[in-house]
Amino acid sequence: MKFGKEFAAQMVPEWHEAYMDYAFLKTLLKDFHLFKQKNRPPPSAARSASLGRSLTLYRAFSGLTATSSTNNKHLSDIENHVIQVNSVRTDGGDERSETTFLMSGDYGEEYELVYFKRLDEEFDKVVKFYKLKVDEVMKEAGVLNKQMEALIAFRIKVDNPKGWANSVEETSKLASDIEASTAALYATTPSAAIRASRRIHMDAIDDLVHQSVKSSSDESSSGDDDKFNNGMEMKPVNNNKNPEIQENNMNDQTRSSSATTRPAPLEILQRMRFNPSQETPRSTIKSFLKLPNKTDLKFSKENFKKAATQLKKAFVEFYQKLRLLKSYSFLNTMAFSKIMKKYDKIASRSASKLYMKKVDNSYLGSSEEVSKVMERVESTFIKHFSNANRSKGMNILRPQKRIERHRITFSAGFLVGCTVSLILALILIIRARRILEADHDEGRVLYMDTMFPLYSLFGFIVLHLAMYGGNIFFWRKYRVNYAFIFGFKEGTELGYREVLLIGFSISVLALAGVLANLDMEMDPVTKDYKALTELVPLGLVILAVVILLCPLKVVHSSSRKFLLVCLFHCLLAPLYKVTLPDFFLADQLTSQVQAFRSLQFYVCYYGWGDYKRRASNCKSSDVFNTFSFIIAAIPYSWRLLQCLRRLYDEKDAMQGYNGLKYFSTIVAVSTRTAYTLNKGIGWKIVAWIASVVAAVTSTYWDIVIDWGLLQRNCKNKWLRDKLLISNKSVYYGAIVLNVLLRLAWMQTVMKITIFSLHRQTMVALVASLEIIRRGIWNFFRLENEHLNNVGNYRAFKSVPLPFNYYEDGDKDE
Repeated sequence: MKFGKEFAAQMVPEWHEAYMDYAFLKTLLKDFHLFKQKNRPPPSAARSASLGRSLTLYRAFSGLTATSSTNNKHLSDIENHVIQVNSVRTDGGDERSETTFLMSGDYGEEYELVYFKRLDEEFDKVVKFYKLKVDEVMKEAGVLNKQMEALIAFRIKVDNPKGWANSVEETSKLASDIEASTAALYATTPSAAIRASRRIHMDAIDDLVHQSVKSSSDESSSGDDDKFNNGMEMKPVNNNKNPEIQENNMNDQTRSSSATTRPAPLEILQRMRFNPSQETPRSTIKSFLKLPNKTDLKFSKENFKKAATQLKKAFVEFYQKLRLLKSYSFLNTMAFSKIMKKYDKIASRSASKLYMKKVDNSYLGSSEEVSKVMERVESTFIKHFSNANRSKGMNILRPQKRIERHRITFSAGFLVGCTVSLILALILIIRARRILEADHDEGRVLYMDTMFPLYSLFGFIVLHLAMYGGNIFFWRKYRVNYAFIFGFKEGTELGYREVLLIGFSISVLALAGVLANLDMEMDPVTKDYKALTELVPLGLVILAVVILLCPLKVVHSSSRKFLLVCLFHCLLAPLYKVTLPDFFLADQLTSQVQAFRSLQFYVCYYGWGDYKRRASNCKSSDVFNTFSFIIAAIPYSWRLLQCLRRLYDEKDAMQGYNGLKYFSTIVAVSTRTAYTLNKGIGWKIVAWIASVVAAVTSTYWDIVIDWGLLQRNCKNKWLRDKLLISNKSVYYGAIVLNVLLRLAWMQTVMKITIFSLHRQTMVALVASLEIIRRGIWNFFRLENEHLNNVGNYRAFKSVPLPFNYYEDGDKDE
């Protein structure tokens, strides 16, 4: 693979604009190369130009002229170089790079001047961004330092509840006694035993105290960087290999610890409170009723386990940030090296070594802060969160990416072929037995009213999975970081092959059930098993539910758990804080209203025993008709409640308008259901008005708000400034198609019929078009979300921390 493709493939998608623009610099070099080939000067001109070069003033691309020097030796060294690299401070105090091109007067020099000017701009951009992110990481390291100190102290109090004192004085005395005993222990213990004791798990109190004791010397020598070291229990490196001297140094540090101003290990708990959480229904109700949440520390094993789990997640996410930053530094350094080597090759010069010396000496190439913090995080995580098992800890910190296996591709393709074969077999059986002809009209109508709604449920699910698989394929193609947006755990996200495999597995089972049903019904030998044949679709539904709820780690267990959690949050929409996966799933469910109605028919058909005689009396039941209104409105009600919860949390008026949109849809669906059941011109007019209002508002919201399109003042006419797909006609086509498919949604009130199809067939067709529209919506919705993340360089999730740290003044308040 060429470096340009590898460079683009390994970028953090949300930081795309912060990386060096390798492709553009490569384009500049290509233009320079073409110019040299077309306008190659004759040998005589080249010689004259080289003779006159020493008489020409050196010009910098920035417009500044290099000052002449009286030192002849220095002048000779400069003339041997192609470029001169300088660092200049701007008026704002920032440092920027300036490269002076020393070969002025050479043929095609303007191309090289432009190239070096753009190269310096890219270098300054990369260094500035890297500094900014490293500063953010170091601040977060300080926060995690205090969290870790609090967790260790919390563990001590859980193991020793009787040793806790409420007063600060008694707490400090307790800590001082522990420090004294630790100093005596180190004075009488051989150095080999001391080194062995460092491997002990966090149950060892003396290890904790030793870490806190040496904090004063660390702070004085290393500043803020070693504050993180103290909280992470990292020992300073001692170059003296004499064990006796090392032991004496430890004792000196212990004796000098009394002068430290840091809080004692246990005293930090006096300044800690639990973070109030709004992630459970109970805490949400308390917050709504403005009841105080208990934030005082209760030293129980349950609270410790909860805090440790939260902090463990924070450490994993923090480590991912460090990995991405390290990768950012390495990739950009490599890119500068590659582009300078390419320049040397095209220009026949030797400038790469001098420029790369500047890159290596810059903050980007010489800073070791990220590497040091990574080592400390690894050490702390392995010791406290993986029971000193390095292999286990590193597997959590660095999860393996999902490997695309050939058997998945083969199985998916095989099931696609089986699906096509079963569809052809179904068509041939229907034609051979003349099931749809006039003499079988009564049986055809009965089959469409009973069995078709049962099996159409699987068709809706398979179509939705196929559209989602297509979404994943195009998200990956255009580098939309869907795994980060949805919050999937790294290495557990499903690829499009896995999704298609699941979808076509369901289709094969459903089609096999249809064929078995027809065969058992039409064969005169097995007519006695008619009641049993009706149970085939119910058996498929039960099988799907059992697999979905299976607690064993089989069949993508992490993805099933993620789906069930999001579904549970949808069911209790206002009681949980709404995240993107929650409302994205609820949006998918609004396009599956007909599937919900099929499930309602399952309950009626099998619950009331109609399957025994294949005769459905559901539609004549008032209870069934009443639930038809409720079932149709349930998915939209979930979204309405989610919007209200976001309005309460975020105080964003747009969420209120979004809620009104879903309320109008609930009214439209309810009036259309009433019109279908009761007929009448009055219901038709009301359904027409409600459907038009809902269709217009929903279409506007889809295109303008969710997709971010139809912007007037933008580079791409009536679209938006940033587009992932270069072909603009795709966006215009998606807008038109979304409008048309929204109109198809109004088929119930418009009474559109195609080729005299049965009513159930028309309902299934319209429901399928809505699922297709939702699949198109999915791609552009996540594209817009991804571009918003890119604009804000948002590549990390925010993980809630277990403790709040209060200074003395804050605590009093």
